Amino acid sequence: MRIQLLSDLHLETEAFAAQPAPEAEVLVLAGDIDATWAGLSQFADWPVPVLMVAGNHEFDGRDIAEAWRDLRARCESLNIRLLEQEALVLQGDDGRRVRFLGTVRWSDFDLFGAAQRERAMRAAGYFMRVQRSTIDGGQPFDAAAVRVAGLACRQWLEQALQTPAGADWDATVVVTHFAPSIKSADVRFGKQPGTASFCNADDDLVVRADLWLHGHLHCRHDYAIDRAGQRPARVVCQARGLAHKNEHLGHDPMRVLTA
Repeated sequence: MRIQLLSDLHLETEAFAAQPAPEAEVLVLAGDIDATWAGLSQFADWPVPVLMVAGNHEFDGRDIAEAWRDLRARCESLNIRLLEQEALVLQGDDGRRVRFLGTVRWSDFDLFGAAQRERAMRAAGYFMRVQRSTIDGGQPFDAAAVRVAGLACRQWLEQALQTPAGADWDATVVVTHFAPSIKSADVRFGKQPGTASFCNADDDLVVRADLWLHGHLHCRHDYAIDRAGQRPARVVCQARGLAHKNEHLGHDPMRVLTA
């Protein structure tokens, strides 16, 4: 299946007009498309199915539970399929059936192990203040709450990835906003406690998928993780990022991936 991947467009501040890649069979939006949600209207009349996982900035200044309800309604009105701990099987022009597994996969802050978790969670305070989200009737959506959400995402992925390809699908594509490996860390900042707010240690899950798509980091990645007896699992980030930081340079929005 031929996939066009977009993420981290940040249409709340960035000027970007998305265009369909002519050969793509599906468009995947891997989060942080528009904190206001207004820019999602760009994708309303897309010529192929549009799948989306939410990014952290889709929740800016909102109550998490209310945002999930309202964002789902917004996506449904635009014919965008929002996936949160959900699976969807699509069949490509070649007859191959591809299972898409989608979830935000919030940080669990265990990127550097349990011994460094507290330090990583302290570093996350800055990002939580930028997001300004709430949960449970107005309580801050702080690092502890993010970890709870992240562990729930991981538990769902673990269970879903236990079932290999077979009678119902031929390949599995996981779509998350947060990265599944420290290999996706932004080289501009290196490996520091704040990196655990962007990457999870899900390498053990990556090898159960054929392709893992993510966003969140404002840089591009395309790498493989070996798995015994099978073709390597591939991890791709196609984030655009912010123009005033020159993060958009080298971004190819028309690039098509094959699953």
